[in-house]
Amino acid sequence: MRKPLLIASLVFGALTLGGTAGAAGSSLHPSTRVICLDVGGELRPATCRTSASRLDQSDSICICKNAQRVEAPVCDRGEKPVSENRTYELARKEAARDGSLVGDLFQGRRMCVRARNS
Repeated sequence: MRKPLLIASLVFGALTLGGTAGAAGSSLHPSTRVICLDVGGELRPATCRTSASRLDQSDSICICKNAQRVEAPVCDRGEKPVSENRTYELARKEAARDGSLVGDLFQGRRMCVRARNS
């Protein structure tokens, strides 16, 4: 009688811990970042308020002065952002008209940005 109850409680505990770890991992390593683009598609610095923690790399609030605020996907490990050139800037400007670069491609590559501390 005690053995099935023990097994059930262990399974429930493992499922609970697994769900918590998955939720915490996504907030520690965000999948998007805010970038600022001027009218020509060139990058401008974003002013972001962030956590002081080296583990939590998410940005709380980002402001773009005299530029468009755009959500951009963070590059995966081993993936490099597209190098900056005029053709890419014009394509990025056109793709960012909806306020996001998530899902947009340039010459078959994602329009991603580096992680905050990389």
